[in-house]
Amino acid sequence: MRADRVFAYGAAAGLIGDRILGDPRRGHPVAAFGRAAAAVERALWRDDRARGALHTAVCVSGAVAVGVLADRAARALPAPVRTAARVALTAAATWAVVGGTSLGREARAIGGALAAGDTEVARERLPHLCGRDPHALDDRQIARAVVESVAENTSDAVVGALVWGAVAGVPGLLAFRAVNTLDAMVGHKSPRHLRYGWASARLDDLAGWPGARLTALAAVLAGPDPRGAVRAWRADAAAHPSPNAGPVEAAFAGALGVRLGGTLAYGGRVEHRAVLNGDQGRPVAVADIERAVRLSRRVTWVALAACVAGRLAAGRASQAARVRRAARAGRGRG
Repeated sequence: MRADRVFAYGAAAGLIGDRILGDPRRGHPVAAFGRAAAAVERALWRDDRARGALHTAVCVSGAVAVGVLADRAARALPAPVRTAARVALTAAATWAVVGGTSLGREARAIGGALAAGDTEVARERLPHLCGRDPHALDDRQIARAVVESVAENTSDAVVGALVWGAVAGVPGLLAFRAVNTLDAMVGHKSPRHLRYGWASARLDDLAGWPGARLTALAAVLAGPDPRGAVRAWRADAAAHPSPNAGPVEAAFAGALGVRLGGTLAYGGRVEHRAVLNGDQGRPVAVADIERAVRLSRRVTWVALAACVAGRLAAGRASQAARVRRAARAGRGRG
């Protein structure tokens, strides 16, 4: 079976597996990678960009190597089981690196606590979803934080991985998750990681760029207000400090008809961000959490369809190019 079809079947199976199983409570491959990356950091850390770049290179290349070796092992199997093994490997890798179901469950748990009037439980659970300081947040601010996190993580935890899986198969899936995990671990602006995490943060910006645009486009196509999503994306995305979160959060804000952005706090540091969809949107309500989760799921399947279509088109173009080369070679011999 051609590689494009292997990706199509494997990625779809992996997303279905994530939908049914979610993330394992113990022994998650991403958690194992995080422990390995932390060990590398302990060995290499200096308050220096070059050391941080080496840390990034070691960890990402290790993830790529695992993917390449696993893919080669599957390709080396006897013909009767080779295709099934490659599809199964792609499905397992997709399931391991995406986190859409866990994202939705956590968001809904916080929404349920807010709906029940239990703000303290919602505050306790919010750090499971994002890095904000929950203690000074009221119900609306918590709900806004959840909707923003659902939007951003739809790109980071699902769509970005699918894009790189379509480009590079299993190694691409693992590489993207490695880059995104490193950014979460060391890519923030704490005193320890301001310089050491610079390379991881910049690489995450580059790796996340196509997935963020596809996520925003899918939110336009799958959302309840396509015009609003386009308007907010065009008007407000550039005002966000993140080149990738900006388009995604703006498109979600416009699609859902809410206002996102504004003042927020991370680890004692207060940021005043531009308001997204401020002219047209209303304040986020608790019920918008469920709407955001449903939009995230629709975006996931639209993005999968786009990635599969792109991979199939590239496969057909590559096959046509090989046919043309063979025809020219045949004419040359004749």
